[in-house]
Amino acid sequence: MSLISHLQCIGCGTVYPADSVMNLCPLDNRPVEIIMDLDRLDKEQPDLAWYHPEQNNMWRFGGLLPLDINNPIERPHIFNLGEGNTPLLQYEDHALAVKAGFSLAVKDEGKQHIGCGGNPTQSFKDRGMAMTISMAHKAGITKLAVPTQGNAGDSLCEYVLASDMEAVVAMPDNTPAPILNRVAELARESDRFNLELVTGTIREAGAVLQEKWLPKGFFSVATFQEPGWRIDGKKTMGLEIAEPWQKGEPWSLPDVVIYPTGGGTGVLGMWKAWKELENLGLLNHLRPKVICVQAEATQPLVTAFESGAIDSTPAEPGDTLAYGVNVPGGVGHFMVLKIIRQSGGAAVAVAEQDIHATLSQVSRDKGWSICPEGAACLAALPQLLERKLINSGDKVVVFNTGSQEKYLPDLQHLL
Repeated sequence: MSLISHLQCIGCGTVYPADSVMNLCPLDNRPVEIIMDLDRLDKEQPDLAWYHPEQNNMWRFGGLLPLDINNPIERPHIFNLGEGNTPLLQYEDHALAVKAGFSLAVKDEGKQHIGCGGNPTQSFKDRGMAMTISMAHKAGITKLAVPTQGNAGDSLCEYVLASDMEAVVAMPDNTPAPILNRVAELARESDRFNLELVTGTIREAGAVLQEKWLPKGFFSVATFQEPGWRIDGKKTMGLEIAEPWQKGEPWSLPDVVIYPTGGGTGVLGMWKAWKELENLGLLNHLRPKVICVQAEATQPLVTAFESGAIDSTPAEPGDTLAYGVNVPGGVGHFMVLKIIRQSGGAAVAVAEQDIHATLSQVSRDKGWSICPEGAACLAALPQLLERKLINSGDKVVVFNTGSQEKYLPDLQHLL
């Protein structure tokens, strides 16, 4: 039996039954999240019996997730394609890390590495979509819709393909060709898939779904629009950077986490993970500084953070290779800003030329398949040092959220 206690609005705090199938909280139009019954988990599976490090995927965290792959009743609902358990690539020879005396590692959510798990569509979106499809299956939902800048649509289709469900994906017409073509091919081959192309961003994509597809019975799994499913899928990133490297070592966190932020589901997910681990007695109250990185072309979070606002104001989208952060606004941004401030972190913007230069340098020097969003995070290091958000002795983790192969041919000239 699931260890979900209830759902709760992250805005007004209203509580809903654990099995509620809903979008935003009807009282304040804010997202809801899943609240796990941690006391029951600790009582029924003491001494970390819920933790299965031998499993090479995100489901290794067992009963701390809304669905436990080790539970024979819940297992049939889980669509496990190997997602999660991605590596931390050590970047100790990074020039700034050496000069300033901090350790640097890249959490690589893109291409699979030997001995690790692997996101099937080479994107961190697979964590959220694996949980979404699995929870939807348990709830009896068969028709799902998502607006996307690209990777979330590709990911949703991958998991729908593994199930008996249907999907409609709405995405900008300038989405990188590998992503757009794959979704288009599925739509041509099967009436289980539908593709809507829009001029604009995820904002316009969402409007098309709202007008055309949701009235036909499709359930929206847009960012924060499902009942906390994607948050708890992304939660596994926070669990992975906290889990012990060697058996017997304590759970611990880095000093700084640098994360490319569009809607912000991953930020809420990681923060939730660390709070749950603290409640289980595995972490103390200290948290990493959360640094949210956006492109200068589209920076609603940065504008709100620097002005002291409690929420972002929708921005006019610009032009950037970092498509995943080209998000003009977000219903969860108020909580992202709260987390940034509580952690002593910041929201920073990076110039497009710096994103390009960093992507080229990392590809040349390390041979890593870094995506533009990951490059943006590394490009933010100089200003983070200047602002003393990174200090000597710090342990810093940067998230590379996807593989550069999915952005070809747009960034071919940089490689």
